[in-house]
Amino acid sequence: MSKQDSFWFKSLRWIQKKLVHTIVVPQHPFDDLNLDSDRPLVYVMKTKSISDIAALSEITAKLGLPSPYEALNVCGEKMSRVVCLEGAKPLFGERESNEYYLDSFTRLLSAHKQHPELDIQLVPVSLYWGRTPGKEDDTMKAAVFERENPTWLRKCLMILFLGRHNFVQFSNAMSLRYMADEHGTDKRIAQKLARVARVHFRRQRKVMTGPVLPNRQNLFHSLLKSESMKKAIQEEAQSKKISEAQARETALEYLDEIAADYSDSLVRIAERFLTWLWNKLYKGINIKGAEQVRQLHHDGHEIVYVPCHRSHMDYLLLSYILYYQGMVPPHIAAGINLNFWPAGPMFRRGGAFFIRRSFRGNKLYTAVFREYLDQLFAKGYSVEYFTEGGRSRTGRLLAPKTGMIAMTLNSVLRGVERPVTLVPVYLGYDHVMEVATYHKELSGKTKKKESLWQVFGAIRKLGNFGQGYVNFGQPITLHNFLNEQVPNWREELAQDREQKPTWLTPVVNTLANRVMTRINDAAAVSSVTLTSLVLLASEQHALERSQLEKQLDLYLTILKKLPYTEFASVVEGDGAKLIEQGLELKKFTLDRDPLGDIISIDESQAVSMTYYRNNIIHLMIIPSLIASCLTQHDNCTRQTIIDTVEDFYPLLQAELFMGIDDIPEYVSQLLDLLLEQGLISEATSFSVNPEHLNQLLYLAGTISETMQRYAIIFNILAAAPNIERSELESDSHQLAQRLGALHGITAPEFYDKKLYGTLSVKLKELGYLADNAKQADVQRIRSRANHLLHASVKQTIVDSVAAEHHA
Repeated sequence: MSKQDSFWFKSLRWIQKKLVHTIVVPQHPFDDLNLDSDRPLVYVMKTKSISDIAALSEITAKLGLPSPYEALNVCGEKMSRVVCLEGAKPLFGERESNEYYLDSFTRLLSAHKQHPELDIQLVPVSLYWGRTPGKEDDTMKAAVFERENPTWLRKCLMILFLGRHNFVQFSNAMSLRYMADEHGTDKRIAQKLARVARVHFRRQRKVMTGPVLPNRQNLFHSLLKSESMKKAIQEEAQSKKISEAQARETALEYLDEIAADYSDSLVRIAERFLTWLWNKLYKGINIKGAEQVRQLHHDGHEIVYVPCHRSHMDYLLLSYILYYQGMVPPHIAAGINLNFWPAGPMFRRGGAFFIRRSFRGNKLYTAVFREYLDQLFAKGYSVEYFTEGGRSRTGRLLAPKTGMIAMTLNSVLRGVERPVTLVPVYLGYDHVMEVATYHKELSGKTKKKESLWQVFGAIRKLGNFGQGYVNFGQPITLHNFLNEQVPNWREELAQDREQKPTWLTPVVNTLANRVMTRINDAAAVSSVTLTSLVLLASEQHALERSQLEKQLDLYLTILKKLPYTEFASVVEGDGAKLIEQGLELKKFTLDRDPLGDIISIDESQAVSMTYYRNNIIHLMIIPSLIASCLTQHDNCTRQTIIDTVEDFYPLLQAELFMGIDDIPEYVSQLLDLLLEQGLISEATSFSVNPEHLNQLLYLAGTISETMQRYAIIFNILAAAPNIERSELESDSHQLAQRLGALHGITAPEFYDKKLYGTLSVKLKELGYLADNAKQADVQRIRSRANHLLHASVKQTIVDSVAAEHHA
């Protein structure tokens, strides 16, 4: 009988199983890591531990991986399935020599030398009993619960008190065949493998637990000793005519108002509460791209998460997901409006640091905040902030606020040693609790101040909210970005560090827009967002069930066969399944009559559903524009469609943060897909196949409101070539309100003044404002926009512009 099958070992494993709850990172190793089920597999662990191997055994059984107790048969020779770097730490005395454990690597390499067909994959496995990073002033508690090299007695205490927070993390497999072929099979290579593994485990622990937490007061006093803070305090004293001691006290007050007070104990409690909350609210949280972020952490990057802002849930959801993906929850920049009792103190201990909405003109506050942010980066804490500055009320991304991005870039320019990387994050929900409130605010009602009663009110209304979505977008490493934008930035800074570079503001603006574009690049298509997109583009917001299924299937085909980006995700299933999911969530209405089912959006819910449509409208706007060309023009050629899309794309790009690099190629691929699906035919020009006309008309409906806005703008520009930007914004907004009243347009963004401001800035950048040389372009685009409108809408715009500008 083997040792692990003895009564003693079975009893210990049974007791441990009752005490331990293990979380696996990543949850699906075969999907997220390069594991091959057809090749032999060996687990690499840092320390030989009975309890660790027992915990691993429980997990491998659930995942369908080989048991660590099962011997590896290598060409008739039995070897251990687990390779450790070191032996267990005894209660007294020294740990045994590592030579015995090094021989395991040597034997595996020798086997590859003898058997050229052999290719064993080494899979590093890290186990963490609790995730306390430790504090600068830790005492006996840290010694008792010391995690890196515990004795068997300490390990027993850890299992007893921290067993419910056990994490098992699998890492990417490494091919021993590759190592043997590239580097050889002698003992020197075995030693190198062991060194690499030790570095790997050390980095993994840092990713999982984060850096040591500072004593808060000690941190404050060390920050106040920096040269920049001394200078700011002196300037404050001089400008306010107060003593430096008083200015210093003010700086301390600012620090106390701003700084987080991260508590691992509170995070552990919050984890249990949030697990209950998500299970009550959502049927699942869908995650994409976490592995690339984990790798950035592992490679030593300073991570700054820049998510979109849909809901107050965003703070909780992203931190929760990162925790469960084996990363430390970030320090979050939260608005000072959230610093109310009891939420404020809890958020602060969960890692939130508070920022005023505006601190322009307050030089001391600016200096304090900048120094605190620099310190977070220097100590290796990940950071999170919302570049939109507030929650989107329409479901579209808001124009970015550049303050935090500018401060982050300034930290890099001041010499942060580690690479600083922005990670865009798309957050989406099948149900956003605040949507009804958003539309009240857009209609003119005053925004309610956050309070404890709002929190209780929200919790009382908890129900089935469907799915949540967290997609990590393409990262932006700031050193690389600066090299791309300003190749000689290091040389310029070396010459004059005091003077603000002339290129800084445009570079910050470019970076902010790239962040927003990459958030949208990672959009998640769900049953609610896609079905809303279809129904809101149809008359009366209703379709026969069979027609809706066909339309959804077409959109799913487009999104899956021509992915918008590799970072976006599309819901699984077909049109029929998506309809069932939407009905289950009570987002849509089902009416039955003898001729069949009708799916619709209730009139009272139509405005609210535009929010969900707007989350993903950028993914389907170009297909919609193509469909509009195909259905509104006779004898439409491929080149005509490409030219039309290229005319409107700069405006679409400005308002929807789109990042398509090659428009002609993308348009051609979409046209080829429509040909392949049999919707259109092509000879010298395109023709719509009559049986599919309705499908293309519904698809074209998605861009109709957008095209009406562009027609308004270009008709005004054509009638008044020398109009000022502010007047163009005002006239466009006014005409949009008139058009909405006459033609029943209810989408909130149609009346959004800020949107017309964004478009006017882009028009000026393109040279369409007060530039007679561009009048031919204005007339051409006006003509194209008018041709894509319904006749009645076109006439309203033309007549209204003529009356206003006497054209």
